[in-house]
Amino acid sequence: MVEPVRTIALNVGDAGDDERLLSREWLVTNGLGGFASGSVSGVPTRRYHGLLIAALSAPLGRIVMLNHLSEHVRLSDGRRVLFGGQERAGGKLQLPGIHHLKEFRLEAGLPFWRFEVDGYRIEKRVLLPHMQNTVHVSYKLLAGDGPVRLKLRPAVQFRPLEAPVGQPHAKSYHFSADDHLMELSAGGDEYPPLRLRLYGARATLTLHSKKLSNVFYRVEQRRGYDHTAELYSPGYFGVSLDVGQEATLVASTESWQTVNALAPEEALPAEFERRRRLVCAAPPEAREGFAAELVLAADQFVITPAGRREDAARARASGEEARSVIAGYHWFTDWGRDTMISFEGLTLTTGRHREAEWILHTFAHYVRDGLIPNMFPDGSNEGLYHTADATLWYFHAVDRYLHATADRTTLDILLPRLLDIIEHHLKGTRFRIGVDHSDGLLRQGEEGYQLTWMDAKCDGWVVTPRRGKAVEINALWYNALRLTEGWVRETQGEAAARPFQEHAERAYDSFNRRFWYEAGTHLYDVVDTEGGTDDPACRPNQLFALSLRHPVLDPARWESVLAVVREKLLTPTGLRSLSPDHPDYHSKYDGDLRARDAAYHQGTVWGWLIGPYVDAWLRVHPDDRAGARALLEGFRAHMDEACVGTISEVFDAELPYTARGCVAQAWSVAEVLRCWVMTSDEEYVRTVNRES
Repeated sequence: MVEPVRTIALNVGDAGDDERLLSREWLVTNGLGGFASGSVSGVPTRRYHGLLIAALSAPLGRIVMLNHLSEHVRLSDGRRVLFGGQERAGGKLQLPGIHHLKEFRLEAGLPFWRFEVDGYRIEKRVLLPHMQNTVHVSYKLLAGDGPVRLKLRPAVQFRPLEAPVGQPHAKSYHFSADDHLMELSAGGDEYPPLRLRLYGARATLTLHSKKLSNVFYRVEQRRGYDHTAELYSPGYFGVSLDVGQEATLVASTESWQTVNALAPEEALPAEFERRRRLVCAAPPEAREGFAAELVLAADQFVITPAGRREDAARARASGEEARSVIAGYHWFTDWGRDTMISFEGLTLTTGRHREAEWILHTFAHYVRDGLIPNMFPDGSNEGLYHTADATLWYFHAVDRYLHATADRTTLDILLPRLLDIIEHHLKGTRFRIGVDHSDGLLRQGEEGYQLTWMDAKCDGWVVTPRRGKAVEINALWYNALRLTEGWVRETQGEAAARPFQEHAERAYDSFNRRFWYEAGTHLYDVVDTEGGTDDPACRPNQLFALSLRHPVLDPARWESVLAVVREKLLTPTGLRSLSPDHPDYHSKYDGDLRARDAAYHQGTVWGWLIGPYVDAWLRVHPDDRAGARALLEGFRAHMDEACVGTISEVFDAELPYTARGCVAQAWSVAEVLRCWVMTSDEEYVRTVNRES
């Protein structure tokens, strides 16, 4: 197969294109939750930008270990040239080295830069060896008259990923050096040392410490956070490059034995081969072009949770491995809801069935009082359980897994947990989640908590509390009951399945009686709210009443709901979270935390919602795969923007639909990939054959 390549055309020197270089980003991950990321320009614009953000065991979590490399080249005539750049406080670009950047591209998802100056061409690349907290930054002289000398100065600010950049995080730094090796540690802290090694001709290390003051992070300023930092550099490396030669700086928190085990000339082919296998494991319609890029983007989110060693020990004891899903980069950890919604697209659509099984088992271990965790905070072994829907999405994930694999052994293992979950929901569990036995519908809500996926909260303000009986919660509840009914009938017989059938039938009747909003010809978003009223806000949540495996909405109303959602909520990059005619509608998601949270679910477009919309479209128009495929075209153009080669979390609700939030979001990638494959002719034929 041919690796997918995405090349970004540059017009460096044009003010508009310079700005796009600062706003475009790149991301490389390591399968542990760690990553490297930055702007295409090389200028760090976020506190999350760095060449090595290591995923370490609890209680450390993800730690920024290597922030930045200053890159100087001395040409054969003695002139010195800077590649990349930095911004100082006040936003003035002090180091205009980005003007030497002529090309940025992704090869099989890995970032490459090409710099040119007076006939010299230098290529740079970044990769993280899989399952290591290690980064390789490599340089190759492609053309030029004679050798050049490369000077690389690393700069650090050891700190937790979410910590403010304006505060000191290490009491002091200590380093030891030997020839072209360096070991840097933070005195008095629990962080592991950062080990650096330079590979290349005539490699040298010069100890010349300095501080880089007033390093400016423009995005953090806009988001209302600390945005000026002081970095520390213990010295700089030097290496010579002749035409065709390479040099690589390796930085790692692993042992020297691990660092030295994989030479740079072995690391790149090994990673390319790993990525080639990922694409080859996917179905044929996902092995090239846009879909193959999404397969590689999906790989960024499927992780072995390095911070929770207990998970790994338990899994390996039973012959498995622990797996989870990072909800989004740069700041999310693994979230139960996001994992289950992303599950099919990230694992089953990509042919990673074994890892899908491991994810289900990993989360089954954490079921408490009939709930799976909402999230695992960075650096913690314990989950937080404040969610009403993540556990119901777990039933959906199990169903999709069984549909793809027919693995009845896993069903036998998980079914007791699933029955326990149903029992807890029938009796009532945490956060006042439980069935109202007067109508069979599921209610939820506790003061101070945001339990649905619309979960913005700022300084105690729950923006969209949605306490009561939420439309998608009850769609998921009905789906879970019907799925459980089928599984119990299959394994235990008709009599054992009948109670679940009765609960489902009652929920179905009540749902269709209570949720239909006649005046708007769509569904209420929440009924029986805290104030005793029903909320008629037009939101995308109603789609799940017809998009899930077992739709709870009467088929006679499918077309009406779909038409209203299409008219009021559909955009080229997903669905608005609230209709523009609502008084609480916000068209733009930007500014400080309070401003963003006020807009997060009040109009802001969510990319992942295109998935249930496509499902609903095909339920109403089963023969219109071309129309469904056309709904995904906006994401193809988006792959050149924001974080190149992946899909963002959210978008502004009006033109030009600017990407916002996390630069790479698991459920966005998963749902677009799933729908792309689902709407192909080949997948349609396979589905028909399976069902027949």
